[in-house]
Amino acid sequence: MNDDQRALSDITMLDLCDEKGQLMGKLMGDMGARVIKIEPPSGARARSIGPFLNDEDDPEYSLYFWANNTSKESITLNLESEGGQSIFRQLASKANVVLESFDPGYLSSLGLDYASLSADNPELIMTSLTGFGQDGPYRDYKTSDIVALAMGGVMHSCGYDDVPGSPPIRPSGGHGYMIGAHYALMGTLMALNWRDMTGEGQYVDASIHEACSCTTEAAMPQYMYNGDVVHRQTGRHHGVASTPKTLCATSDGKFVNVFAVFTSLHAWRTLVTWMDSEDMAEDLTDEKYLDMAAMRTRSGPEVSHAYDVLRRFIASHPADYIYRGSQERKFPWGVVRSPDETLDDPHLWERGFFEEVEHPEIGQSFVYPGRPYVFSKTPWQTRRAPLLGEHNKKVYSQDLGISVTELEGLVSSGVI
Repeated sequence: MNDDQRALSDITMLDLCDEKGQLMGKLMGDMGARVIKIEPPSGARARSIGPFLNDEDDPEYSLYFWANNTSKESITLNLESEGGQSIFRQLASKANVVLESFDPGYLSSLGLDYASLSADNPELIMTSLTGFGQDGPYRDYKTSDIVALAMGGVMHSCGYDDVPGSPPIRPSGGHGYMIGAHYALMGTLMALNWRDMTGEGQYVDASIHEACSCTTEAAMPQYMYNGDVVHRQTGRHHGVASTPKTLCATSDGKFVNVFAVFTSLHAWRTLVTWMDSEDMAEDLTDEKYLDMAAMRTRSGPEVSHAYDVLRRFIASHPADYIYRGSQERKFPWGVVRSPDETLDDPHLWERGFFEEVEHPEIGQSFVYPGRPYVFSKTPWQTRRAPLLGEHNKKVYSQDLGISVTELEGLVSSGVI
């Protein structure tokens, strides 16, 4: 594939992000941007996070690092040294974007803030992704993924309503950081569009706290306009009023989510007909249950009884039968899948979602989850994450013209 065919192939980015923002550079690199990850000489902290390939506790074998740093180059640079600061300014003068997730004020203390860097490169865009933003009373508060989800309100809606006194639950997978990184990525792309329109760069101040607060469905407007506080409900959307349980156990020990059972008279009667064809509709063929006006309320004894009958029907069949039968009847139902089942999904494979990525440094290739969207003209491509300092010679010698002798001196002095 020609790199010039990819969506962001004309963009060069410097990536200073830790775990909070590393996904931004990964996504932009997969879309064709040249992303130079700048790590301390000892390596990014993410390299020490497992799991590790073959359970070898090696910074080059961190699967966590691999997953979040594809399609990047890696150089080592000590930003706290004068030499490192000088080199970074040179790199920033040639770059289109700088991504960073340090604590507010850190880069400014090194003379590497946006005002300083943009003086030499007015078209530069710098995106800072922090826990709470660059100002405000929480500016200097520390964060983590679970703190972001808790203070952003997401955790309040996650958990169980059928276990009295149970605490809220954090979604797995680093969702807080991922939410923040996606919003920061959108801000960066909009700033790039503005630069293309005006020739002007700008500073993007992104807050994980605000990003998570924007991702709570209707919880905030419910309280803001109606004074109502939503409560969490097991396996379904939070709400002010309780709704019927929609996670139904199947005969093979799995679960199916039965959503929108009463969206239309046609859908409801189609469901009853399906159950009745297997002599499992019980009394749902009675006229009072076929009256859509009564069923639309989604509450009350009739609806509760209907769900009880439905749960018994589903419990007598394996998950795949219920899933395929529901989809054939145009019901938006789905099986709750485990990660290994997702890896075997023929639909994802046929659409090319999974990619085989070569790792020539160890003579193997591995399957990676790929693009979340398909471009008709600008293909997505995933390349392996870099080794620590793998591109030092390319960046320092070829891009900046630093001689071999100078490089050796920078290494011995701890600058790179």
